[in-house]
Amino acid sequence: MTLNKILIANRGEIAVRIIRAAREAGITSVAVYSDDDADALHVRLADEAYALGGVTPGESYLNSAALLAVAERAGADAIHPGYGFLSERADFAAAVIAAGLTWIGPDPHTIEALGDKARARALAAEVGAPLVPGTPGAVTDVSEVTAFAAEHGLPIAIKAVFGGGGRGMRVVRELDEIEEAYDSAVREATVAFGQGDCLVERFLDRPRHIEAQVLGDRHGRIAVLGTRDCSLQRRNQKLVEEAPAPFLTDEVRERIHRAAADVCAAAEYVGAGTVEFLLGEDGTLSFLEVNTRLQVEHPVTEMVTGVDLVHEQFRIAAGEPMSVPAEIPTFGHAIEFRINAEDPALGYLPTPGTVERFETPGGPGVRVDAGVYAGYTVPGSFDSMLAKLIVWGADREQALARSRRALAEFTITGVATVIPFDRHVVTDPAFTAEDGDFGVHTRWIEEECTAEFEPAAAVATPAAPRLTRLPIEIDGRLVELGLPESLLSRLEVGGASPAGAAADGAASAAGAGEQAPGAVLAPFAGTLASWQVDDGAAVSAGDTIAVLEAMKMEVPVKATAAGTLRHSAPAGAVVAAGAAIGVVQTH
Repeated sequence: MTLNKILIANRGEIAVRIIRAAREAGITSVAVYSDDDADALHVRLADEAYALGGVTPGESYLNSAALLAVAERAGADAIHPGYGFLSERADFAAAVIAAGLTWIGPDPHTIEALGDKARARALAAEVGAPLVPGTPGAVTDVSEVTAFAAEHGLPIAIKAVFGGGGRGMRVVRELDEIEEAYDSAVREATVAFGQGDCLVERFLDRPRHIEAQVLGDRHGRIAVLGTRDCSLQRRNQKLVEEAPAPFLTDEVRERIHRAAADVCAAAEYVGAGTVEFLLGEDGTLSFLEVNTRLQVEHPVTEMVTGVDLVHEQFRIAAGEPMSVPAEIPTFGHAIEFRINAEDPALGYLPTPGTVERFETPGGPGVRVDAGVYAGYTVPGSFDSMLAKLIVWGADREQALARSRRALAEFTITGVATVIPFDRHVVTDPAFTAEDGDFGVHTRWIEEECTAEFEPAAAVATPAAPRLTRLPIEIDGRLVELGLPESLLSRLEVGGASPAGAAADGAASAAGAGEQAPGAVLAPFAGTLASWQVDDGAAVSAGDTIAVLEAMKMEVPVKATAAGTLRHSAPAGAVVAAGAAIGVVQTH
């Protein structure tokens, strides 16, 4: 089988990564885009690009019918899902295959078996992989979560059965936090994955997050391409990853490799995947989950093995054997920094906006995978990642030295980024571990990092770079023409620019933050996911009264004073940064 034309059912830096790999392989690439992504880098780089229509993920990159329609229209013979969105949806994989297209990923039955965390745990138990106690399946209500905590103790992890990427997961350390955490996990899982089922596991305290990169082909081979450490996280989502995972004993490393290979062999795994584990402070190792897709952090494995994982995905999908040798050599050490549009000084709040400067580092051992450019407007509807900085060194010490240099060169303005945190962490003894004491764990950022950061310069949230679609007649045939705001802003339509009107509206919304005392303000631009307290109810200072969502993150909004809460915006409303969503009337 030969792959000739691939539709990439994704956006941002991973779409760019796949487009470049396809070009190297002589494969035509087809990009898709939402209205907000009409000017995106992946759209510019692809051989062809087609509009999906819509703004939200559900209207665009999660719209399987629209993706399949574009694939047919473009004459694509394969679909690569990237990561996130539909990459771990067995029903989408099945629909792609039913349409006569090649699915670049594991078989649907494998995705279904391993994507269901309860079934994956059962499979891991069958092959003897290490496991902590957990519920045999999804819990039905919060009482079951409370009962599990009473039996096994705290902390516990509430995890979306069909989740991934840290979404739909909450760690609970106090009994009175269970109900809110369970409701939040169910809500986030429903929005992100379309299903809110959750299971519960005993959570290892101060754990490291270790994973193994796996490839499987249709010739019966399973290969494990080493380990990665992904312990530096905030809100259970990774920020910094490295390969190989440092400071592991040979015994633990061997157990990880063996368990990863056994789980994937039992699942008849085909394609690229990752088997994840938690390693407790006391040395307890436990299987966590299998991600049936390419991982965000795959470049660090590529840097230390020389294996191009996307090219291997192409080979495997075409029915060819993987090209990696039986004994996979590793050389040096690699560290990846996710460059997210978040402000570390404000609890890593997302900051959609327009990138003004985007100056990337270079030099020996430095790679940058990016999905943005100077002048690009980062929408609030999608993940906050702008780029990835990957640094290789002959050993971990050199990789850290090069990281410090590369991070000092990296300049982004117009939106806040996590670069200040990255610059700090490569000097923090807990991470650099010059004395051999590697002190980071999955809660280290929230609980032990003492660094203080200056808030980023305030930047007004711009109007979204959406398309205006107009009917146009060409040679007697009526067609629809999509015009981006960047073009319309330079045109006069009836004496007024539509883009100017949109900008005026955005400015008006931003000004809504100037409110009377007691106003409850949105800390960033996003969607009011839910109210946690009814209109007219009494609240105390510090109570969680609402949940705001942006860039796939849920952030609680708390009352700043005691009084009576009055809603000013309904759940589901899209609000500007600083806009009043309610008011607490003091008595």
